[in-house]
Amino acid sequence: MYTLPETAIIWVANRERPLNDSSGTVVILEDGNLAVLNGMKEILWSTNVSSSLANSSAQLLDTGNLVLTDESKRKIWESFEHPTDTFLPKMKLGASTIGTSQITSWISPSDPSIGTFSAGLNLFQIPQFFVWNNSSPCWRSGPWSGTTFIGIAGMTSAYDNRLDVLKDSSGYPYLTYNYANTPFFYYRLSSSGSIQAMVSLSGKGDWTIIWSSSENQCDVYGKCGSFGSCNPQDSPRCTCLPGFKPRDQDEWNQGNWTGGCIRKELLQCQRNQSSSTADDQDGFVKLANMKVPDFAKPIANSEEECRKDCLNNCLCTAYAFYNGIGCMQWSGILIDSQQLPYDGANLYIRVAYSELDTDAKRGINVVIASTVTVATSVLVFCAFLCWKLIAKQKGKKQQAMVPSVEDKFTINFNQAKFEELPVYTYEALANATDNFQSNNKIGEGGFGPVYKGKLLDGREIAVKRLSNSSTQGIEEFMNEVVVISKLQHRNLVKLLGCCIEREEKMLVYEYMPNKSLDAYLFDANKQKLLDWRRRVIIVEGIGRALLYLHRDSRLKIIHRDLKASNILLDEDLKPKLSDFGLARIFGGHQDQANTNRVVGT
Repeated sequence: MYTLPETAIIWVANRERPLNDSSGTVVILEDGNLAVLNGMKEILWSTNVSSSLANSSAQLLDTGNLVLTDESKRKIWESFEHPTDTFLPKMKLGASTIGTSQITSWISPSDPSIGTFSAGLNLFQIPQFFVWNNSSPCWRSGPWSGTTFIGIAGMTSAYDNRLDVLKDSSGYPYLTYNYANTPFFYYRLSSSGSIQAMVSLSGKGDWTIIWSSSENQCDVYGKCGSFGSCNPQDSPRCTCLPGFKPRDQDEWNQGNWTGGCIRKELLQCQRNQSSSTADDQDGFVKLANMKVPDFAKPIANSEEECRKDCLNNCLCTAYAFYNGIGCMQWSGILIDSQQLPYDGANLYIRVAYSELDTDAKRGINVVIASTVTVATSVLVFCAFLCWKLIAKQKGKKQQAMVPSVEDKFTINFNQAKFEELPVYTYEALANATDNFQSNNKIGEGGFGPVYKGKLLDGREIAVKRLSNSSTQGIEEFMNEVVVISKLQHRNLVKLLGCCIEREEKMLVYEYMPNKSLDAYLFDANKQKLLDWRRRVIIVEGIGRALLYLHRDSRLKIIHRDLKASNILLDEDLKPKLSDFGLARIFGGHQDQANTNRVVGT
């Protein structure tokens, strides 16, 4: 702990346009705005409220909030919605009436200009508090449990700060707090990117740092790379998670851990099914008191269901269950894990059978033996019933037990772990497209024809219908369903549902009124609509989509068929990438792979 100067500066108005002398003044302008003027009466900063105000007044509240009110004392501007580097009690970070609210660092301890660091609430899946350097994360609190951030050890016992994540009138979450023991407390983001908890026990300006987000090197985001875990008490501080080994052992030995770790043994669903070890079931290794990895996905399951669901999903690499949050699962890479001295959560890492210890294997063998015994009994009983039915119905059931092509496809379809994807009936799609009339046909590719349709609720849709003569088959259809059902991005065409009825395989997408980009690029008249600004927007949008697929989505995906005809345009000519039939899903640690055939563009 160390003390700071008595005067704590918690807000700066004109941080980007400083005064060069002492001739500045703070005034209320004729239009009612509060402003800072220099000696030449030039406006260096103002509240910039657009509507003209009469008889407005400014007041500094005891909370530290500078407010501008109109003649009816209605608050029309407040400094709490324009924070600088300080997070005060009753302030809201995350969402506000003006949008996302964050604090930003000073460029140096003596220069309040906006620095490179910012901090705020990340609202992806489960709320977490982040510090970013420009756009790159450099510290993370761990998920919010309803009372604490579970990645900060001792938060419950050490800080009586009453942090809370609430929702505003529009339903957007925000972080706030109210320090219970003393009003002389606040958080600040230092110029070096550290969140610091400041307190003055005497109330006389003897400010002391009682907690910092940068207490050790393990607090650096992703210090040990993918599938690595950091422990400040160990030497070396970085180790690979159970079931993993360093990607580059030489770099690891030299203390360069950024390359992370890779899996030692393939998981059950990744092994060749003809292999003698194909039936050896994966298991989990428990790690206690962990700051769980980033990108946790909440699942509405009990703790036992959480384990089973993860085990049955080949993409699931770990799970945890924490009161107040419930089930959390991870797919792909595990990044920014840390061993805490206490608190934290129990993290269960999925490993191959060969990586399990003896007790775990014995437990799995007991489960397998019990399952086999029960299954054998059931099979004997079912065989008896089948014999009775066959004798009674003279063999008619034998034919019924042979699955049709559609039945086999449906079985495979149900095995795909897509997420809550609606299944449409053939009749519903036939009605929507006027029984697939040719005048509703809007395109055709290797997959088959695409029809425009309208559902009963008025939504316009595009129905992609797999033809019997298609150069793409069931494999590509299944690939597109599994891939797109797990993706959400403004520059990706949204998959609304599918249909597998009457030996039909159809995908239902949002309708894109301006069709594909090639219709504009290669048409002399439509080319004129694509001015330079519009082309930049289209290129940027596709770039964002590819960045999401390659780096930011839960699945690392290579499209493999990127061309103008697969870039669709909405009513505002904004681009959306489509056609994922040939896409390739990569493992979280993969950056290259072999292909079995030549595909794509």
